[in-house]
Amino acid sequence: MLLILSANSTFAQNKKELEQRKKKLQKEIKLTNKLLKETRKNKDLSVDELLKLKSKITSRSNLIATMNSEMKLINKEISGNKQEINGLESDLTYLKSEYAKIIYYAFKHKNSYDKMMFIFASKDVNQAYKRLKYIQQYSEYRKGQATEIVSTQKTLTLKIASLKQSNEEKTVLVSLEEQEKQNLAIEKVEQENIVEKLQGKEQELKNKLKKKEAAKRKLQKAIQRIIEEEIRKAREAAKRSGNKSKGFPLTPEALKLSNSFASNKGKLPWPVKQGVITAQFGKHAHPVLKGIVTNNNGIDISTTKGATSRAIFNGIVSSVAIIPGEGKVVMVRHGEYLSVYSYMSEVFVSKGDEISIKQELGVLINEAGKSKTQVHLEIWKGMTKLNPKYWIFRK
Repeated sequence: MLLILSANSTFAQNKKELEQRKKKLQKEIKLTNKLLKETRKNKDLSVDELLKLKSKITSRSNLIATMNSEMKLINKEISGNKQEINGLESDLTYLKSEYAKIIYYAFKHKNSYDKMMFIFASKDVNQAYKRLKYIQQYSEYRKGQATEIVSTQKTLTLKIASLKQSNEEKTVLVSLEEQEKQNLAIEKVEQENIVEKLQGKEQELKNKLKKKEAAKRKLQKAIQRIIEEEIRKAREAAKRSGNKSKGFPLTPEALKLSNSFASNKGKLPWPVKQGVITAQFGKHAHPVLKGIVTNNNGIDISTTKGATSRAIFNGIVSSVAIIPGEGKVVMVRHGEYLSVYSYMSEVFVSKGDEISIKQELGVLINEAGKSKTQVHLEIWKGMTKLNPKYWIFRK
């Protein structure tokens, strides 16, 4: 019984987790559709449109995989319910058979005189007492058997209802999964068509990529300069206090903040209220241009028009800069860690400001005629670039 209860509890937990993930993915797809609709107001095809479509395809594929996992759980539940129903039906048949025998025996010996003679025929008082207890226990056993039959019948009815519900859930899920597969097939064809059309703009895309890479280099140099300057100042302060640390010297307060930031890995809020990741961290083949590999020092998150960027953790503003191609950039120090937010047209903070988690930093750029709004997020530990995807909360 304990094993069955434990298995049922685990099943319910896994099913709930899958349902929550399914809802999140459906919400993500809905948001991406909204962003794509905005992007397509600009009649010219763009890599941004392709990236959003690729993000939707990834979400759709994950949704189908989640549905498959849910289907496996439901099939397992159906199989388990069928086995339990078979077992309960066998138990019920046995209990009814035994109860029929009891009733037949009771009918044959229903005369109270026979019971009294059975007791008075005892050799001594002790045997009479035992026979009396036997009659009482037999009567209780009859009642117990009747109660068990009713209980088993109720359990069987509940299991049959549960089986019916599981079958209905499976029918709905099969239909939804088939629909999602059809949508995925359409989106993949759409993706191929966009890639084919964009390949006809190869030179234009190369020119844009060249400008983009130049802007990235300027941003990286600016970040490195700021980190180097902060390390230099921290070492000088540490040296004056007698500490000859070679790393990134931290005050007790900064060390506490740094440790707190590190302990929240995977739980930090997103730098926007809602969005989808459209460009991943690290080296990747260009989505259109063959043979070209791009390197992203962070992640790009597409969001809605007019959105603001917000801090992913408590900290102090290290710098506010303007980088051509990246817009206004805010860098926030969290002890040994640094978070960088790009693509803002207006900022609300200044260097040296102490800020709190989720505090708004500035308004994100909405590129004229392109319906494109996004934030570029980077996370550094000292001079090492980290993948922000593993630090922000995984939706």
